[in-house]
Amino acid sequence: MPAESTQKFSSCPAPLDKDPEMPHSDILAAAGLTQAELTGGSLAVTTPVDGSEIARLKTHSAAEAEARIAAAKEAFKSWRLVPAPRRGELVRLLGDELRREKENLGRLVTLECGKIYQEGLGEVQEMIDICDFAVGLSRQLYGLTIASERPGHAMRESWHPMGTCGIITAFNFPVAPWCWNAALALVCGDPVIWKPSEKTPLTALAVQKICDRAIAAFGKDAPEGLIQVLIGERDLGEVLTASKDVAIISATGSVPMGKAVSADMSKRLGRTILELGGNNAMIVAPSADLEMALRAIVFSAVGTAGQRCTSLRRLIVHEDIYDALIPRLVKAYEGLPIGDPLADGTLVGPLIDAAALDAMTSALKRAQSEGGTVHGGAQALTDTHGAAAYVHPAIAEMPAQTDIMHTETFAPILYVVKYSDLDQAIEMQNEVPQGLSSCIFSTDVRETEYFLSAAGSDCGIANVNIGPSGAEIGGAFGGEKETGGGRESGSDAWKGYMRRQTNTVNYSRELPLAQGIKFDI
Repeated sequence: MPAESTQKFSSCPAPLDKDPEMPHSDILAAAGLTQAELTGGSLAVTTPVDGSEIARLKTHSAAEAEARIAAAKEAFKSWRLVPAPRRGELVRLLGDELRREKENLGRLVTLECGKIYQEGLGEVQEMIDICDFAVGLSRQLYGLTIASERPGHAMRESWHPMGTCGIITAFNFPVAPWCWNAALALVCGDPVIWKPSEKTPLTALAVQKICDRAIAAFGKDAPEGLIQVLIGERDLGEVLTASKDVAIISATGSVPMGKAVSADMSKRLGRTILELGGNNAMIVAPSADLEMALRAIVFSAVGTAGQRCTSLRRLIVHEDIYDALIPRLVKAYEGLPIGDPLADGTLVGPLIDAAALDAMTSALKRAQSEGGTVHGGAQALTDTHGAAAYVHPAIAEMPAQTDIMHTETFAPILYVVKYSDLDQAIEMQNEVPQGLSSCIFSTDVRETEYFLSAAGSDCGIANVNIGPSGAEIGGAFGGEKETGGGRESGSDAWKGYMRRQTNTVNYSRELPLAQGIKFDI
């Protein structure tokens, strides 16, 4: 790490002693995971909290994956016939179970992926929220009535269940994206098979237990094989993408992973919902409320230790206010409490593993080689947690938007550049290959509306006076370009889990042809 990084920041560690009543083993047990499930396998699971191994799981074979696909295929035959409002009742019960388990599951999320406990609770709340949304949706899977050009004819558009939905999730949000997909897929009539990240499989096992309780309360209308999980490495995901019996693959992760999924699915023309990389920017205009912008910048850039797909990675500041904002931002970074994410008061937890730390170190060295001035970025807590990957979040003041800024590094690095006019700022924001989230801080309505116009942000999410992260479930979530183009969660994202059918009904005694064609026999 650059020497400047180690000198500029003195850490403000949060307490490292957890509640003695909640050691790692108690968190696992409270989530319903047994020693038999946690031991005896080949897949080692380590916690980023301290780098220790907390489980060694048995994995599924390709043959077992195929068997689960077959079970889901069979489940689809009956589940698609269950009325959608009745399917919504299962999701309501799932939401109720999640409410009861919010704290236990939230702690497990923190233990397994390293985000602070408040964010772990927030992730489970997202699951609850999307369940509530999906219950209402189960009575609103609306089609259309369409005017026919032919007398005595009626046209309509209807929506039908699509088939098994495979869900591949990433480590940084180990449970919420599964629920964004599963809650909608279930009310739409589709069974689901979950392949979690091999870095965070424990939360998936805990959620499966929650689902099993909801299914038991729901009753016999839920067929065997409706909700399943696969534990293992990349090869199990490839079984899902290769199978013609998996109608939909929703994949959250890196751009290379998404390209591999897309290539596999294209061979059989299967449907994909891709939510991939983000390289998100904030434009801070001269009229911005700097106090509000400062708070938004810090949360967006360092929340989840910079490991959100919506994390703020590029800060584009007008030259007239640059010197009023950036020194304050550097000072705010200096006071961030870094430490055990399970402890009260921590705002910055660890990176997921040593590989993430190496990637951050490499990116900062490259930023310096491209003319950047780096503040922070050194490894933290090495004396007490040397096996973990705690870091000081970094700010890199750049002379321009250089090559490194076109690359998403999954770590708390914030690149800062100046701009002189809004068109230049928008051009900088849009020139990167990713297109997930974006925002502008301004009190000038002309600037904000221009930013939201066709000439403005090219991202799937564009915000005004809030940061790029922390989306609500009511809106469709996803982005363009290398972000993949998929949409999950709210709005009309449910259509991705169903097949559209156009119906024409002739209720007359004649047989007129469309476009006035005559074909008499």
